[in-house]
Amino acid sequence: MTTATPTTSTLTGVPALAPLLARGALLSPLKRPRPDADFPRTRLVLPGLRVDLARLAAYERVCGFPTGADALPVTYPHVLGFPLAMRLMSGRGFPLPLLGLVHTTIGITRRTVIPATGAYELAVRVEGLTPHRRGTEASVVTELRAGADVVWESRSTYLARHRTTARPPAEETPSEHREPLPARAEWRLAGDTGRRYGAASGDRNPIHLHPLTARLFGFPRAIAHGMWTVARCLAEHGTPDAAVVRAEFRSPVLLPGTVTYGAEDDGGGAGGRFELRGARDGRLHLSGEVGPYPAA
Repeated sequence: MTTATPTTSTLTGVPALAPLLARGALLSPLKRPRPDADFPRTRLVLPGLRVDLARLAAYERVCGFPTGADALPVTYPHVLGFPLAMRLMSGRGFPLPLLGLVHTTIGITRRTVIPATGAYELAVRVEGLTPHRRGTEASVVTELRAGADVVWESRSTYLARHRTTARPPAEETPSEHREPLPARAEWRLAGDTGRRYGAASGDRNPIHLHPLTARLFGFPRAIAHGMWTVARCLAEHGTPDAAVVRAEFRSPVLLPGTVTYGAEDDGGGAGGRFELRGARDGRLHLSGEVGPYPAA
């Protein structure tokens, strides 16, 4: 493996998603993922970013957040950074195929309230590759700055499934074996949930859009976006103004379907664990936790 010198590339505008997704789809069959592969060392930076309030409102509606609030939802900067992440992950230098790539975890730190009408600088980079029991994962870091201050950051992992000899790390208490959290709500998810979230967020991965395209990647039906499931849970749960969120996407949510949202508290926003399970079989789809920043 060769080691590239890290570089910074400053963009003059938000990359158009459709060409990037098309490029990623065309290059996907040529990729041979492995955890020791080289990956892009470029840090993409977009200064002077302002939020499109109409797109924000569409996102808030599909995820269940109140519309018209002065502050961005805790998950929305991920949407802002998505085109930059796609520019990195759709290129020839990124070793994992974009088609079928599955979002597996996210950690978010929001240091303060983020006004929807502010001007920000976005920065996105690929942090590295790691082996996974089902293939190879890439870590992608996104930062949102107001002036010189980082006000929001995240670290996401994306899994490319392939044959591997890697073994999963030992877990003291696997979350899927824990007792279910108290049920707070039951949601019936329509078959077009993935298409509606894709239109609001720009994430039009075919595994989320239609049963036929999802079957090409081993799913019996379209599956909900991981970021929709965590956003929907956090819209119900609430978060402190300065918060740390950790979420793990445990198993796909098939569309249409019915799920149960569970949480430790009554959704007052003080923190605690939350989860999403199948309403009929109790299968764990998402587990997460909210806490204050900085930690008490």
